[in-house]
Amino acid sequence: KPRFITLFFLVLGLWIFGTGEAILIGAGIGVSPWTVLAQGITEQTGFTVGISTFIVGVLVLLFWIPLKERPGIGTILNIILISMAIDVMEPFIPKQTETTLGMLQAAIGIIFVGIGSALYLTANLGPGPRDGWMTGLQQKTGWPISRVRISIEITVLILGMALGGTFGRGTIMFAIGVGPVVAMCLG
Repeated sequence: KPRFITLFFLVLGLWIFGTGEAILIGAGIGVSPWTVLAQGITEQTGFTVGISTFIVGVLVLLFWIPLKERPGIGTILNIILISMAIDVMEPFIPKQTETTLGMLQAAIGIIFVGIGSALYLTANLGPGPRDGWMTGLQQKTGWPISRVRISIEITVLILGMALGGTFGRGTIMFAIGVGPVVAMCLG
């Protein structure tokens, strides 16, 4: 049973993470690979990006079954809270039409995602569905974790783009910037 303060930082981190994704969406210049997929699903179904994110999270969690991965409370809350935060916060986020402002807003979104990730990771209450899938695949295949992660991210990005999700400068900024921001926040 997690302590209240640990659960608080888990919830706070997940909400900040989802808010960062909403900020990236509002920037209008591309989003993280998984949100490209969610946007593509939204284009095809009419669901909100948050609902599409929720559906993707549940589907990825189902991929854990053959890998014999076990979710924690953090895994379940990840699926719920990030999806909710995207849909709740997106209407309050400015929609950019100028590239320079879009890049600035994307940078802010990436910082939010990095801070949220660090808070969520330090709670240590179960991996996110995508991270658990990555580590489970790595254990089954024996491939280096970097190869597994990049294979997943590229596949998700291509699928999302094919469905109509937004790839652009923000996507590249995210790919380059999120790791260092998480590292700084954890350091």
